[in-house]
Formats: sequence, structure tokens, C-alpha cells
Amino acid sequence: MYAFDIATDAKSDLYRDVLAAVDAVTAGEADAVANMANVAAILWQYLPDLNWAGFYRAVGDELVLGPFQGKAACIRIPFGKGVCGAAAASRDTQLVADVHAFPGHIACDAASRSELVVPIVAGGRVVAVIDLDSPHPARFDAEDAAGVEAIARLLRDRVNG
Repeated sequence: MYAFDIATDAKSDLYRDVLAAVDAVTAGEADAVANMANVAAILWQYLPDLNWAGFYRAVGDELVLGPFQGKAACIRIPFGKGVCGAAAASRDTQLVADVHAFPGHIACDAASRSELVVPIVAGGRVVAVIDLDSPHPARFDAEDAAGVEAIARLLRDRVNG
């Protein structure tokens, strides 16, 4: 069992400690699903004001639901559709303050108001996306995006399997 001391005073400290926790639970583990499951649990436990935290895995030209914490979710999302599909198609982080204003938003949970989706790119292709939802509008900012992007970079060889 893991126990982490996660600072919550400043976002920079929070993401530094969350990144260290993610590194600790995924280092040396070759199973992508196990790594995604542990990371989803860490994100859910330590990032405040979330109603969903998890992964969608790239399978062909669509995203398929991976390990997550939260309500049951959409299972398949085509590249280019919704916030997750936009992140996968563009390979760019999607930071959405109001999901209801996002063209083509896919509402898996009607309570979600803002979303942050970060693609994980390995070997020149998207292998998964990290998806965070919040019931609060504008919950995520550039510091959250940078923190989750650092996690995605760490995971690129640890969830590619």
C-alpha cells in the first residue's frame, strides 16, 4: 500500500508531489492498465473539485474508456469528437472553462461544467488521454494544464502497452 504526503498549499507544490506519487506507483511496472488505474486513483484522491478523473486509450481511430474514478462514462469516442476526441486528434491539451460552450461536447455526466484533457503521445502517436472533469466552471487553469502535461510526459512509456 502506498502513502503519500501531498502538499495542498500551492498548485505548484501539489503537482510536484502528485508527479512524484505517479512516478512512485508506475516506476518499474510494465502493465499499462495497472499504471492508468493507479494514476486515476491518485488524481481522484488529491486533485480537488473533480467529478471524474481517468483515461481514454487510443484504439485505432477512436478513444476507448480506460481506468477511471467517477460515474460510469462514455465507452467510445471518435478522434475529433468532444473534448477528449479533440485532444486526441490535435495532440494538444484542451482546457475548457465551460463544456456547454464547447462545440460537439459529449456529456457523459451532466454535472460536468469544465474539463481538462491532456494527450499522452509516445512514438509519434497518441496512446491515451488523461481526462479530468469538474462540476465547477473554469475549475482548471494553465497551472493545472502544465501539471497534468508533466504527468503525461512521465507516463508516455508507462501506459503504452
